[in-house]
Amino acid sequence: MKHLRMLPTLLALAITAASGSAVYAQAPAASAAAPQTRAQVKMETADFLKSHRWDEVNDNWVLKSGVEPPTGVKPRAEIKAETNQFLRNNRWDEASSSWVSLKGKPRDLSTMTRAQVRAETSRFVRTHTFDEVTQSWVARPQPKKK
Repeated sequence: MKHLRMLPTLLALAITAASGSAVYAQAPAASAAAPQTRAQVKMETADFLKSHRWDEVNDNWVLKSGVEPPTGVKPRAEIKAETNQFLRNNRWDEASSSWVSLKGKPRDLSTMTRAQVRAETSRFVRTHTFDEVTQSWVARPQPKKK
C-alpha cells in the first residue's frame, strides 16, 4: 500500500526527467527557460495515467488497449529493428571502448548466442540513446579520460 502512495510522485519525476526539464524549488536566477509549473506537471501526469497502465509482470508502463500512441512516436517493433540493424553492422571493441563498423556483409544475429546478443544490446543501450525529435539513435557523449 505504501508503494501506491509514492506512484504519482515517481511518475511525475519520470515524466519530468524524460522531458529534459528540471524541477526547481525556486526559479534559478540564470535560467532562460522557465521550469514547468506544478499544474503543468499534474496535467501531464493525469494525461499519462489516462493512456498507460503499470504492468506488474514486466515492471513497465504499457499503453492501454484502444489508446493510440502519441503522434511522431515510432512503434516498438521499428525501434527494435533499427537496434538489430545497428548490431548487425557494428560490434563493440573493448580495447577502444567504442563501436566498430564491420566491413563487408552485415552479421546474422541468428548465428550469435543469446548471451552475445544480450551483451551487445546492453553495450548499445549504454552508449546510445533514442532521440524522439530526430527519431534516430544518437551516440551519448563519451566521458573525457584524465
